[in-house]
Amino acid sequence: MKRIRCPKCENYLTFDETKYSEGQSLVFVCDHCGKQFSIRLGKTRMQATRKEENLNEEAFKDAFGSITVIENVFGFKQVLPLREGDNIIGRRCVGTEIQVPIETSDMSMDRRHCVINVKRDKQGRLAYTLRDAPSLTGTFLNNEILGDKDRIRIEDGAIVTIGATTFILRAGK
Repeated sequence: MKRIRCPKCENYLTFDETKYSEGQSLVFVCDHCGKQFSIRLGKTRMQATRKEENLNEEAFKDAFGSITVIENVFGFKQVLPLREGDNIIGRRCVGTEIQVPIETSDMSMDRRHCVINVKRDKQGRLAYTLRDAPSLTGTFLNNEILGDKDRIRIEDGAIVTIGATTFILRAGK
């Protein structure tokens, strides 16, 4: 089965590519938004989706770290890199600009749900601070809800839940 993304709403559609030959054009209508679009089967030069990339948590150890989103009914496992400064984390949506977009159908996760700030301390080590964005459902650190003004220092392996989605912090060096 092959997955393609609707160019309007970015929802995924699936089809069995083995039933069609290379070079054939297919027309789809998105079940979610009604957009009609076509594709041509063949060798693609596009980037693989995150699911197909099989990202490795170790790949971002030398940078500023990453978060590993746990696979659940709303989405697949994802490894998303962090950068220095504020990393706004939330549900990926067309038109919402955030640094760490999670691909999910979890509507209890806000588009801008929480923020992880990454900076170096006086000894040159990476320091991670978690805060709520603020969000409607709250941000949980190890099953404890953060207050609106809380700024919590987190370490490698911290378990954070936003909406019905959980991720683990993987610190960099």
